[in-house]
Amino acid sequence: MDEDLGNRADGLRIRPADERDIDRVLAFWREAAEGTSVSDDGAGVAALLARDPEALLLAERDGVLVGTVIAGWDGWRCSLYRLAVLPSHRRRGVSRALLAAAERRFTALGGRRGDAMVLDANERAHRAWEAAGYAPQPEWSRWVKSLTG
Repeated sequence: MDEDLGNRADGLRIRPADERDIDRVLAFWREAAEGTSVSDDGAGVAALLARDPEALLLAERDGVLVGTVIAGWDGWRCSLYRLAVLPSHRRRGVSRALLAAAERRFTALGGRRGDAMVLDANERAHRAWEAAGYAPQPEWSRWVKSLTG
């Protein structure tokens, strides 16, 4: 899908990723994202795109990838992951624009609440999420089990 999800006067364009973007997204995350995920490889991103082709949103300015967010919808929850902005483009509204596009997607799908996965130690991310209206939900903890080994 090549539909723009948002164009701004400053040239920022938001669109869903496709298979051609996988290598570029992985390289971007190595530079701009905090931490790593077990799914940060070609197979993981390809599986995401196959399952939910509009979930991975890219922000581009003048053809340069400057931000990403995964806006996953499983029919029950609206889950946000991998919000990342190129360091040289931070504090320019990129994350706010990505989250607005994700929230529009969720609303159109019938979602009721966005849930974000945010690293506890990533203070910069806490400020960005708070500025966008999100807050930690202290009564919940994430429980995980590795399925790969």
